[in-house]
Amino acid sequence: MHFRKVRHYIQRLTDWSHWPHYLFYFPLLIPWLSYYVRSRSLWFFTPSNPTLAFGGFEGEGKRQMYNQLPTQYCPKSLFIKPSMPFEQVKEKVKEEGFQYPFIVKPDIGMKGILFRKIENKRHLEQYHTQMPVDYIIQEFLDLPLEVSVFYCRRPTEKKGEITALIQKNLLEVQGDGKSSLGELIKHHPIASRWINKSHKGLNDQMDLILGKGERYCLSHVANLFHGAHFIDLRHLIDEQLTALFDSISHQNQFYYGRYDIKCTSVEDMKQGRNFYILEFNGAGSVPNHIYAGKYSLLGAYKEVLVHWKWLFNISQYNHENGYPRWSLMKGRRFLQNSKRHFDVLKKLDKELVLN
Repeated sequence: MHFRKVRHYIQRLTDWSHWPHYLFYFPLLIPWLSYYVRSRSLWFFTPSNPTLAFGGFEGEGKRQMYNQLPTQYCPKSLFIKPSMPFEQVKEKVKEEGFQYPFIVKPDIGMKGILFRKIENKRHLEQYHTQMPVDYIIQEFLDLPLEVSVFYCRRPTEKKGEITALIQKNLLEVQGDGKSSLGELIKHHPIASRWINKSHKGLNDQMDLILGKGERYCLSHVANLFHGAHFIDLRHLIDEQLTALFDSISHQNQFYYGRYDIKCTSVEDMKQGRNFYILEFNGAGSVPNHIYAGKYSLLGAYKEVLVHWKWLFNISQYNHENGYPRWSLMKGRRFLQNSKRHFDVLKKLDKELVLN
């Protein structure tokens, strides 16, 4: 056990993709501070996406985002307040035609916190009775591909640029007909690390024997924290894909950010069919294609700086053309409220097990 912990820490130290957020970004502190100085504003990025709270840096609601996107590209969603009686929640679920399983997540969330797959009414009741904030019930999209599209556009131009396209593979283990789920996780290079910090709801499944070739999804959250694996699809970016996201982004004022999408295929998405936008992340979007395995640490830093330059230039232009930056106090209050909100959610995320 001690050897595994030592190996884990050595791996984290030598693999920058698993560094803590503060450690990875520390060398980039000076260029970020230079934008503060040039703009004379701590919140220089807030005009980047004028229709998103705080420019979409953090703390924006998903409902706010969905209301600005074409309805045909949004998954069917139901917004629930925690004060709503559970009987009324069940009635709304029935009226809207939701079928189990479906997913639930906070309206204002991050990093997959309190994202759950709901298998039955008991799960839903457990989730609802413990949730202290507004949340979303959303159809479970059983589509084969999840991708991220990073889109940037200068406000003076009609045509934007897709700077990255990646495929996001969920964390899974594959059975051999003999090993238990617990054994498969133990010998999986990523799952063995993930299980130590995010094993909610799996304890009663550890003795399960998977058939040969049978796959078991350990997490339905497609981010690095939950063990997802990214594949670079930049070679599939073309004029057709760019035109699609130009069209979507022109309907609102989305100039900078990352679209997270479920689809049948990239080709179908280019045709404008069989895809759904799960989220749009604005000014706070991480250019997560740097984790797709093709970048050195210096290469990753270069990509981050390229995207920060986009962010600054877009924000600066919008500010000069009528979109004010948030005041120091307004931004500070917003972040304080966001921190309190996320502290509550993080604590509950560690405790909430659906059974």
